[in-house]
Amino acid sequence: MAEYQNIFTRVQIRGPLHHGVTAPDGIWGRQGKPFFSYFMGQIGNAQVGPIYLGTLGIASIVSGLIAFEIIGLNMWASVNWNPIRFVRDLPWLALEPPAPSDGLRIPSLAHGGWWLMAGFFLTTSLILWWARIYRRSRQLGLGTHTAWAFASAIWLYLVLGFIRPLLMGSWGEAPPFGIFPHLDWTVSFSLRYGNLYYDPFHMLSIVFLYGSVLIFAMHGATILAVSRFGGEREVEQTVDRGTASERAALFWRWTMGFNATMESIHRWAWWFAVLTTLTGGIGILLTGTVVDNWFLWAVKHHVAPPYPHVYGKVIDPITSGTGAHQ
Repeated sequence: MAEYQNIFTRVQIRGPLHHGVTAPDGIWGRQGKPFFSYFMGQIGNAQVGPIYLGTLGIASIVSGLIAFEIIGLNMWASVNWNPIRFVRDLPWLALEPPAPSDGLRIPSLAHGGWWLMAGFFLTTSLILWWARIYRRSRQLGLGTHTAWAFASAIWLYLVLGFIRPLLMGSWGEAPPFGIFPHLDWTVSFSLRYGNLYYDPFHMLSIVFLYGSVLIFAMHGATILAVSRFGGEREVEQTVDRGTASERAALFWRWTMGFNATMESIHRWAWWFAVLTTLTGGIGILLTGTVVDNWFLWAVKHHVAPPYPHVYGKVIDPITSGTGAHQ
């Protein structure tokens, strides 16, 4: 039975190399001569290329490279241009935003100006790439589901680095560019506002995140399990149910009393993934602008139990005058 545990692709498509369907001509053509790759065929289609970049794609890549260079060179400068320290300390290096005292002003390059510039080019790159995805979908006659899923991720990015700092009146509210410094910012952000785990939209975001993992794992496992019956030909199985679709449906009806279809499972997966970043962005946006302490909010609305009386009454340090609102 080990023959059927097909975790990796067992059959690679090796038809004639092709450039794809015809599309409206532009100033850019498809780039690169297509070729076959055995290792790429293990995880996807064995043909690599050609690729169409177009004006939006080129502009997006250039903008992204500028942002990447600004961030990287600032990190390198922070260790006195020492290549060994740069490689060793890279996970801990950061490009920090302007100080909270600067508000929404444009500071000097050394005091947050580089961060603003990197953010501008990175945001430009993401938005241009979104426009590229949307245009490619329309020109090929596809639905725009991929573009709107990407827009949900961009929404969370914009909330963190642009929309919420604008509402809070300071670029210093945004996270730094860096790996561990970004994680440290997340921890301090949660602590400052009374533990983000009590934010109901954060709760929803985690539900959809874990739900996405579960749904994609269940779907992938189901298709692999019925691939011996042609289950990977999902389009055919959607309009004309074959033995693969019937057996998959029967399995899930027997195990949990309900089954998705070859078509509906993709809608479930799309919604769960999109709602992960959509609800997460809403939760971040409300933090500090509407709710100053999520734990006290949770106690007030009977989401979380209050501390035992042995600790005394819990007082919000912002309203008590003993702490400063940052």
